[in-house]
Amino acid sequence: MDITLIKTFLEVSASGSFVAASDRLFVTQSAVSLRIQRLEDSLGHALFTRSKAGALLTSAGKEFEIYALSLLKLWEEARQQIAIPDGFSRAFTLGAQYSLWPRLGFRLIDEMQKRLPDLSVRAEVGMPDRLTRFLIEGVIQAALTYTPQLRPGLKVEAVMDDELVLVASWPATCLDLDGRYIFIDWGPEFTHAHAICLPDLANSGLTMVLGALGAEYIVNRRAAAYLPARSVKRYLDAGHLHLVPDAPRFPYPIWAVWREDLDPLVLRTGRDSIAQIVEIAEEDQEPMVAHLVEMGGGYDSAPPDDRFSSEQ
Repeated sequence: MDITLIKTFLEVSASGSFVAASDRLFVTQSAVSLRIQRLEDSLGHALFTRSKAGALLTSAGKEFEIYALSLLKLWEEARQQIAIPDGFSRAFTLGAQYSLWPRLGFRLIDEMQKRLPDLSVRAEVGMPDRLTRFLIEGVIQAALTYTPQLRPGLKVEAVMDDELVLVASWPATCLDLDGRYIFIDWGPEFTHAHAICLPDLANSGLTMVLGALGAEYIVNRRAAAYLPARSVKRYLDAGHLHLVPDAPRFPYPIWAVWREDLDPLVLRTGRDSIAQIVEIAEEDQEPMVAHLVEMGGGYDSAPPDDRFSSEQ
């Protein structure tokens, strides 16, 4: 069976729309429709009920979805197993959001390979939706993300709290940011907390959904934005960015998502490795936050019991 048809079916099922599936697969809507038609012809049953509202699985489609996920998982396992280089006996693919690679993802790979020298590792980068899709399909076995999505077969575990801090490309206070503040969208919880704590900065003329990549924009301009403390440390150390002392900081949880069918030895090694590197990462962040507080600001945006969470 053509694995492309399976992937297309699962994409339509997940998005509930032929149009959305075509956007995610970077093909035309007619190509998606043709693939689904070929699959339905092969199975002899309609898999979706189509309407202006979207596409809903039929009873046959719901039944086939279980097998489709298994088929795709077996395909990915076979592809990865065959690709294991000589001298290695296990394979592991880790995905992470861009800003989580430098101080967590890379260290996790180092620590896991130190503990399991026969482990071959592949790394992927992506936004939460892409990482979740890869986890479901078996393309990756684990992911580091700020916004996990709960799905059957996946287990979500808290890693640590990052800190979103306000930084500027010049020494500034909140009063100096008029017209130069860039709103980086870190999700609905952050948006809500930001509107309460910083109403004067709620109407930025520029919004980015780029995560920590926003640092590359503001560091070369007279601009300011909220970014993860861990990802901007090197810019702060080099003097390219400056902490805004009178701005609140927002806790931003980091999560690990594991496939439940991951090799138990690899899973245990991954969890132990994360515990080890988190100690180092927290040591990196604490002096920065302490320095921010000493500067006369950087207060918590909410008491601990009311802190927003990224878990979905």
